[in-house]
Amino acid sequence: MDTLLSSISKCDVCAKKLELGPRPIVSASTHSKIVIIGQAPGSVVHKSGIPWDDKSGQNLRAWMGIDNDTFYNSEITALVPMGFCYPGKGKSGDLPPTKECAPLWHQKLLSTMKEVELILLIGTYAQQYYLGNRLKRTLTESVKNYKEYLPNYFLLPHPSPRNNIWQAKNEWFKKEIIPELQLHIKSIIAS
Repeated sequence: MDTLLSSISKCDVCAKKLELGPRPIVSASTHSKIVIIGQAPGSVVHKSGIPWDDKSGQNLRAWMGIDNDTFYNSEITALVPMGFCYPGKGKSGDLPPTKECAPLWHQKLLSTMKEVELILLIGTYAQQYYLGNRLKRTLTESVKNYKEYLPNYFLLPHPSPRNNIWQAKNEWFKKEIIPELQLHIKSIIAS
């Protein structure tokens, strides 16, 4: 795993596409039990070099019901975005993750993690990549029907504050999905 993470840290395949240049941000261990596959680092995370070191990360940790120490313990949680580098700013937020990272690195990473019990697929990019035509018509429908993707995957919307409107329109998410997510996470950590 150390050799693989070192290779990823030197990756510059997308360098010409990246507004701020390459800075791959990923965290994993051969013992990781939960894999979080999100979108791509934002500008704050690009600067700090710490995955999910922003408001989205705070929201995600609250959804999962875990503290920073647990979240950043790679023996428990692997943090593997679809795009490992900040993709730059678009018209209405960050650009989509670059398409090169997942095919180039994800399978190599996942194949070294032998103790994975659950993969959180956060947002449309991760869900489409991993589930393709198994998804429902919308992200909302897919998240609502999360049980269909268990025991391997748990589907979530992106925890960005930009999604507060979505959460307000879908109150079932906090009432039904978050408690279920927390039960799964607590059970995995306890094992």
